[in-house]
Amino acid sequence: MVKVHEFVDQGLGHSSYLIDIGDGTAAVIDPPRFPIDLESLARRRQLRIRWTFDTHSHADYVTGSPALAARTGATFVAPSASALETRHHAVSDGERVELCDGISMRVLATPGHTPDHHAYVLTDSGRDIALFSGGSLMVGTVGRTDLCGPALAEPLAHKMFTSLRRFTDLAEDVEVFPTHGAGSFCSGQGAAAHTSTIAIERRTNALFMITNEETFVAQLLEGFGTFPAYFSRLPELNRLGPSHYDTIPRLKPLDVDMVVREIGDGARIVDARPFQAFAAGHVPGSLSNALRPASASFLGWLVDPEQPLIFVLDPDQDRETVVRQCLDVGLELIVGELDGGIAPWIAAGLPVTRIPIVDIEHLTQNMVDVRQANEYDAAHIPGAINIELASIAAAQLPEGAFTLMCGHGERAMTAASLIAVDGQAMARVSVFDGGPDTWSDATNNALEIAG
Repeated sequence: MVKVHEFVDQGLGHSSYLIDIGDGTAAVIDPPRFPIDLESLARRRQLRIRWTFDTHSHADYVTGSPALAARTGATFVAPSASALETRHHAVSDGERVELCDGISMRVLATPGHTPDHHAYVLTDSGRDIALFSGGSLMVGTVGRTDLCGPALAEPLAHKMFTSLRRFTDLAEDVEVFPTHGAGSFCSGQGAAAHTSTIAIERRTNALFMITNEETFVAQLLEGFGTFPAYFSRLPELNRLGPSHYDTIPRLKPLDVDMVVREIGDGARIVDARPFQAFAAGHVPGSLSNALRPASASFLGWLVDPEQPLIFVLDPDQDRETVVRQCLDVGLELIVGELDGGIAPWIAAGLPVTRIPIVDIEHLTQNMVDVRQANEYDAAHIPGAINIELASIAAAQLPEGAFTLMCGHGERAMTAASLIAVDGQAMARVSVFDGGPDTWSDATNNALEIAG
């Protein structure tokens, strides 16, 4: 009996799948760069991974298919339109890949999210049972079409409308397994759960239900927000073929003198400790990026891939996660970590920078909300202005003292670290310990909704 197992990276909003075909072999859909849990399940179930499929050239993460194929001997299946330079089996619209006797994968060319996008329909004994929809049909929404640049956003939106029509003949009980979901910058507005069925999407997905092409295109284009800068470079990295890692490299410990030299040579310090620890004292010029599921996206957004990285961590933080998150978004130049964390830096008498964290009673009159515009529009503190995190370094900041805020404090501290190079601005900034809900609960005042 065919069984589909889902693996979710909550931080990237990415889902991959392992299909137990039922004959001792398995197929994988859109694996992450390090499909550790996926391969572990295959070993426990004594499954040989025979196939690995990519639905498109991903922009939000480095594909794991080439390395998985090299490591396991699996066949890497990808759209011919992707023009990959890695070894793979190229497929086109209408082809079938026979997984075993009676079970196959039908290929549907579904451009829209990207020009090369394909979806795959899993068929068992002639009956369609699952749609691996990649970045086309998602739960409650569809994939955004602007990742290839603003000039292609509208033409690809028209292609997306046509591509979605290809799913109208699928039976209602066909399960829908998207690659992108809640938390993904690749999805349009409305993504929530990770999987669905054709029946549910026909009845609840507002964009999928639109039958007029011009209406669909207008509504889809209206919902796009900003997306991480690294999205513009990963498709080409995935097309050319990323370097292979069979295991996650270890983070090399560096003493204070080595770190000072590396900084002099252009290395960037990334402080992954909780934002409260960063506020209490950090290496001047450090980027605050508290380790959490979402930190990979923001690190990839804010860091130059050509700049070597050194991390500052607390003793109990997971080094393997730090390295994996970097490599997931294509940041390869990892020098190591400051051995012992911030303590030896302070003990050496080297300078530290501090940033004040304030509670509600000490909020300044000027408040800057650094969340995404759609988050701000949904609910914000009255009077707060919106400057998204990625724009803060170049933005016109308020005169006088101002407080940075986000949902909990992490992104606000990242924003503070980005403007810390400006001594005058640094002297005026504080970070709110909380978010709009914190303020509303404490003051019993309503939040403001844009529009």
